[in-house]
Amino acid sequence: MALFGTDGVRGVANRDLTAELALDLAVAAAHVLGEVGAISKNRPKAIVGQDSRASGEFLEAAIVAGLASAGVDVYKVGVLPTPAIAHLVATSSADLGVMISASHNPMPDNGIKFFAKGGGKLDDALESAIEARLNEPWERPVGEQVGRVIVDESAGERYIFHLLSSLTTNLSGIKVVVDCANGAASEVAPEVYARAGAQVIAISHQPNGLNINKNCGSTHLENLISEVRKHGADLGIAHDGDADRCLAIDASGKVVDGDFILAILATEWKVPTVVGTVMSNLGFSKAMAKNGIAFEKTPVGDRYVLENMLANGHRLGGEQSGHIIMRDFANTGDGLLTALQLMSTMASSKKPLAQLASVMSRFPQVLINVENVNKSKLGTSKAIASAIGEFELRLGSTGRILLRASGTEPLVRVMVEAETQSGAEEIAHSLASLVRLELS
Repeated sequence: MALFGTDGVRGVANRDLTAELALDLAVAAAHVLGEVGAISKNRPKAIVGQDSRASGEFLEAAIVAGLASAGVDVYKVGVLPTPAIAHLVATSSADLGVMISASHNPMPDNGIKFFAKGGGKLDDALESAIEARLNEPWERPVGEQVGRVIVDESAGERYIFHLLSSLTTNLSGIKVVVDCANGAASEVAPEVYARAGAQVIAISHQPNGLNINKNCGSTHLENLISEVRKHGADLGIAHDGDADRCLAIDASGKVVDGDFILAILATEWKVPTVVGTVMSNLGFSKAMAKNGIAFEKTPVGDRYVLENMLANGHRLGGEQSGHIIMRDFANTGDGLLTALQLMSTMASSKKPLAQLASVMSRFPQVLINVENVNKSKLGTSKAIASAIGEFELRLGSTGRILLRASGTEPLVRVMVEAETQSGAEEIAHSLASLVRLELS
């Protein structure tokens, strides 16, 4: 089984993702990137950040030890969002970046994401090369050749400056409730929204190492909806644990997911083409067609969205989950940047979020995560393929079906869209039952 998933290496910290593995990954990454010419001829430099998980403390120590022992100077930036690491790598002539986070996963999990020179995520070939080099014999640098470890206390402020520089509109008059998921955005998100001029009410912004994503953030919107209504806010913003995604809540408490945010920005910015994924809602593609905007689909994962954008020169892309990439400002999904641009659109258009979101109508969608199955057998089941074909014939152009193995968790996702909620639920539950039967 491949060590790298859709977004780096993830697992239960200290069981699947151990200190030993983290150290070995760091060494292998330094060696591989050096051989492909990504690391400079001078002493290489790495930036290492993390979210607020307790396990990030020992994993950071292991990664720093691995990199420094391989002759890399390491700049520790502490708890910052994943996109901050990408930005810092891109703007500080660093050769390598490492983010320690499992994003929206529960607290016991953790993960390691690598960034190459320029701030981009590693492609599949580089990840495979790193995995192949684990535990290989190597000549260790000694004396002056070992890496040094530096605490970079200015990193957060440089990231905030980058975010604010993307704005041309003051956010004065906008009241926003931000749910920081007790994660990487807990300090920087309320700060940057306030500096941009918004009136900010922060919730779930007191991480203690154990409460990240616990009944809060982009996967648990109930508290945010309640707080938006309670305070009469113009909108709510929900981040995940590492703040590379953003979901929104309008003033009435209705969810505005990544598809809606992408549709708002695409139509307001009048882009010719927008990039989404196979999980993008059918209502999104219909809205884009209605507005004369071309829509290109990629596999799930913001790095695949970015690959398409870079290859074809597109400015805007993203995922339903709230990973939005705006190449005018960054080459990675950034939840804080997304929130700022969404609020800026509200301020400049003088339209409430609900009115902006009316650009598209969401088709009822049911997503069932089928756990404890052998996801590797998904593509070989004739019974599942036959059932999908029959249901697709029934739906025609009024819906769609997608079954995919998760790249970050041990489960199969069953997604069904239809004209009615009941129709989508019926098909989704039928297919989920078949998946459990066939893949158990």
